Amino acid sequence: MKFIDWFADGSVYVVDLALACCGVESGAAVLANAPVREEIPDGAPIVVLVSGTVTTGLAPVVSDTVHELKRNHPVDVVAFGACACAGGPYWDSAGVVAGLPDAGVDADHWIPGCPPGPETLTGLLASSREAA
Repeated sequence: MKFIDWFADGSVYVVDLALACCGVESGAAVLANAPVREEIPDGAPIVVLVSGTVTTGLAPVVSDTVHELKRNHPVDVVAFGACACAGGPYWDSAGVVAGLPDAGVDADHWIPGCPPGPETLTGLLASSREAA
């Protein structure tokens, strides 16, 4: 797993689960100089960003990843895009879950849109950093 040191100061690490097209937008929000780490200290704050369509095959992986990270870190989960929020235009497809709740994951923040712009993610993370 890779951790993006979003502000390059260790204040917030982001795990981007870029599952589909919204992953392009979330990737566009990352600063060019943001370091990527293989490991981070226990207790470091993490934002798990789920961007894109959550399929029935990936739902357990997403859920397990979030729950595993919560064992050693404070974690905020962001549903980024209509698909992660509620299944998007594919909500009634057999191979797609209707957003993170149907994948067994509680989101702390919801950013709807198809796709939402990168600035919405940047704004959320900046306000989270200021609140901490």
